[in-house]
Amino acid sequence: MEISTAKDAGEHELILAFGRLQGAANRLEYILGRAIEQECGISHLMYEVLLILGRAGGPGLSMRAISQEQVLTTGGVTRLIDRMEAAGLVERTEAPGDRRGRLVRLTALGEQTVVHASRVHLENIERYFLEPLPAGDRKRFMENLRILSHAARDMLPRLR
Repeated sequence: MEISTAKDAGEHELILAFGRLQGAANRLEYILGRAIEQECGISHLMYEVLLILGRAGGPGLSMRAISQEQVLTTGGVTRLIDRMEAAGLVERTEAPGDRRGRLVRLTALGEQTVVHASRVHLENIERYFLEPLPAGDRKRFMENLRILSHAARDMLPRLR
């Protein structure tokens, strides 16, 4: 379909499809993030950082590594980690072999919180993300999302 008017643009099949994807993602993020806030007392962004730290395990991650994972500025991550540390969810420790370097890792409360929040989140993902789809299409849909996510990631410039 050629676009020669605003109406053509607004009704274009691909533009509508991408808008629906964005709208669904934004609405689902709001619904699922709000549930985490209400039921677990943490923001969705804090939850994402807890997940990143949980995956990393071991001694933890540097602020820079967290900021790259979350695509945030180091200043934004510092303020977020300050709030998470004040809440007892994470702690800063010395980096092995680097007296000036600091790492962030989960505390016992952070571990409990991410487990509880993940149970809540998983329940809501199933309810709001998967259940509306036909059962036979769910696996392929998730695979297609993985393909799109990796393709978009690979097109981004590498962060330094």
